[in-house]
Amino acid sequence: MIREMQRLTQRLWSQRSIWHVGDLAWQRFSHVGREREWQFELWERDGQVAAWAWEQRDAGLLLQVDPAHPDLADEVLARFPGREVVVLDAEHHLIDALERHGYTRQDGRYQVFMTHDLRDLPEPEVPEGFTVRSVTEADLARRVEVHQRVWHPSRVTEESYRNVMAAWPYRSDLDWVVEAPDGRFAAYCLIWLDDHNRVGELEPVGTHPDFRRAGLGRAACLGAMRALRALSADQAVVYPVHDRPAKQFYEHLGFRPYARTLNYAP
Repeated sequence: MIREMQRLTQRLWSQRSIWHVGDLAWQRFSHVGREREWQFELWERDGQVAAWAWEQRDAGLLLQVDPAHPDLADEVLARFPGREVVVLDAEHHLIDALERHGYTRQDGRYQVFMTHDLRDLPEPEVPEGFTVRSVTEADLARRVEVHQRVWHPSRVTEESYRNVMAAWPYRSDLDWVVEAPDGRFAAYCLIWLDDHNRVGELEPVGTHPDFRRAGLGRAACLGAMRALRALSADQAVVYPVHDRPAKQFYEHLGFRPYARTLNYAP
């Protein structure tokens, strides 16, 4: 199911679309045991997927509709009524459908979509004794441990991260960490490559609480972004929340905004 959804996402990707193939992989596989909370639906036109919906219990409705078939947005909303929906400000075919169905735009927290050209990236710099590198399967336990410390409490486990590593389009050469002298992972950056559109998404990124304010998150991101460039990608994207410190972090790294999310409720 996810691969079919990703095919539409990859076909539609642009800076006017909210979804990247990495979003779907991370959200589907980073947790285990949530299948009963989810419901998926696909809509086809001319022999290919033209819309999908992912209902998440207590978390609203995720959806994507091909702008060439805007009427499918009405079908999706009719199939899953009464759920909160987040869209990109450029997805006018979805905004129009939401307003036709009586949804209203909500104030509050939103995500800023940011992009970074991959030319002229500096080399990552770390203090003496630290190492910047990509991970291997042998690093699984430490890779999960640093994620859990960054996002405590986290539902990511060794089992779920193993599922992430097995999912398309995960690549270990785009999963970068900063290793401390004591062997702990101090920071990390995972990038998902859409090779067709030559764009990588940073998701997730974090720095261990014991190692913050030392430039290690920046080093992990630069290492991963340089590896992304070596795979012939043109740009990286990331979606921080507008009022969180992460937005300033990405601005200092050189990312620039190009869109934002809008929240709608019935």
